[in-house]
Amino acid sequence: MNFSKPISVTDIADKYHLSISGEKSLYATGINEIHKVREGDITFVDIEKYYNKSLTSSATIIIINKVVDCPTGKVLLITDDPFAVYNQIVWDHRPMKYLTADRGENLNIGEGSHLDHGVHIGHDVTIGKNCYIQPGVYIGDDTIVGDNVIVQAGALIGTDAFYYKKINGHYHKWRSGGRVIIGNDVEVGAGCTISRGVSGETIIGEGTKLDCQIHIGHGAVIGRHCLIAAQVGIAGKTIIGDHCVIYGQVGIAQNLHIGDHTILLAKSGVSKDLEGGKTYFGVPAGEAREKYKEIAGIKMLVGK
Repeated sequence: MNFSKPISVTDIADKYHLSISGEKSLYATGINEIHKVREGDITFVDIEKYYNKSLTSSATIIIINKVVDCPTGKVLLITDDPFAVYNQIVWDHRPMKYLTADRGENLNIGEGSHLDHGVHIGHDVTIGKNCYIQPGVYIGDDTIVGDNVIVQAGALIGTDAFYYKKINGHYHKWRSGGRVIIGNDVEVGAGCTISRGVSGETIIGEGTKLDCQIHIGHGAVIGRHCLIAAQVGIAGKTIIGDHCVIYGQVGIAQNLHIGDHTILLAKSGVSKDLEGGKTYFGVPAGEAREKYKEIAGIKMLVGK
């Protein structure tokens, strides 16, 4: 998530009552969870075993709950509750804007696009040219829709990320400060749900076609010209390559990478990264030829 303009570290420290260690002259240009950080970003860490991952990441500013040696070129902001401060920063820069009408503020709709009756659009949304949005669709705040996009009835785009932090036995919701970006020539089937990123972007690549009743989790990236059949679930922050085909009821776990030109056969369960250019099947998913050999061998053993 980018800020509208850079913010000085000292201003952040003053506003949220934080101690500073490191280079006080630095500026923050955005804020991201550790999986998405870039130079100029704020991130946080509050568990010691993850200190090194955060301190050696691309993040420039780390909110932390203990004084440690600050790496060169970075700054630490020290507080007893890094998560609360991180979450509040996101809230302050992506405040809740309630929708009191069918259309939010700062809606931009391209020439030739048509929105049917019963479509609800959030704030700061951009819809490109020659799009068709069918009844019952919801498009949430900050979403960007490309040209020649079809969104079928009842699809939900830009819902909150399913992302919580467990503190003292209770789940605390992360503010969803990310957005959804849909490329040109995409079709989103009826009843699909596409969640916005926690701080990054959920992306549906150019030319990709989604069947009905698909769920795309927060921060997932779907490549260009993919075909995804009904009832597929893709968990948060997983990356799907270009020209992939995913058949019905496939489940894909979080934080995975699926290579280009992959085919996933129906009802497969994917729990690890998959090399592109191959066909996979089964739970856990493996190369289809090997899986079918396994099935044949089991049938021989049981005499069927």
